[in-house]
Amino acid sequence: MSAAILDGVRTAREMRAEVAEQVRSMKEQGHQPTLVVILAGDNPASQIYVRSKIRACAELGIVSEEILPPASVTTEELLEIVQRLNQRDDVDGILVQLPLPAQVDAQAVLLAVSPDKDVDGFHPVSVGRLVTRRHGLTPCTPTGVMELLKRYGVPIAGREAVVIGRSDIVGKPMAMLLLHENATVTIAHSRTRDLAGVCRRAEILVAAIGQAGMVGHDFIRPGAVVIDVGMNRLRTRDEVERFYPGDARRLEEFERRGSTLIGDVDPRAAMELASAFTPVPGGVGPLTIAQLMANTVIAAKARRGWRR
Repeated sequence: MSAAILDGVRTAREMRAEVAEQVRSMKEQGHQPTLVVILAGDNPASQIYVRSKIRACAELGIVSEEILPPASVTTEELLEIVQRLNQRDDVDGILVQLPLPAQVDAQAVLLAVSPDKDVDGFHPVSVGRLVTRRHGLTPCTPTGVMELLKRYGVPIAGREAVVIGRSDIVGKPMAMLLLHENATVTIAHSRTRDLAGVCRRAEILVAAIGQAGMVGHDFIRPGAVVIDVGMNRLRTRDEVERFYPGDARRLEEFERRGSTLIGDVDPRAAMELASAFTPVPGGVGPLTIAQLMANTVIAAKARRGWRR
């Protein structure tokens, strides 16, 4: 058996096309959605992420602004910025790019963002709305995963799902979204006894634990749908040859860049045992920004009482 590929690039393209159409419709009604990104300091990875978000906004017709405080910014200064954005009626979404500089109280800054503009879905009010199935903004990565499953026609109701990882950003909301679609959900993590055995029960297995290739053959039930949320780098040739034997493209990339991407799932195990799985790259990653764009439109419509 060879697993089918769940193509996140294609699904993200579909989602972005739908967002662009909604933005055009909103403009005709007199409002263009606006997203403001706060990027404090000079973290290179954060700068890359923010550029990709700003570029996506431009492609879909969403107005974007960047606010770039210096690395020396204080918590109080960031709170003032957030409060000004909360009060601006033209701003629909506020995104605080993490990590913030070490001296900043990141939780206080995130808590200051208005829940109605919380396009990341991290605010406690957003979490409460998710748990109680009220209308609200949900975290982008797990929401994007649900879009992928639905668009590929993966049955969820009544199936046993296991989520490896309990982060507030992915693991917990992923479990809640699956539960709302009537899956029977287990959250597993580093302290779970017989982790592989628990995972082998899963008909839908979501790996979000942050360890390269950790989910191997003994974790995957034959025929399971495997969603790999991990994003890790292999930095030695031996690792690349172990996880991607005979893959000339991967080896060439490693030689050129000094590393290559891998998820939390051993790709050999997923290909041999799963019925379908998300590759890395090209699986879950593209869905996150697509859902961020969708969340910005959802926020813009909700704030104006327009039909979702």
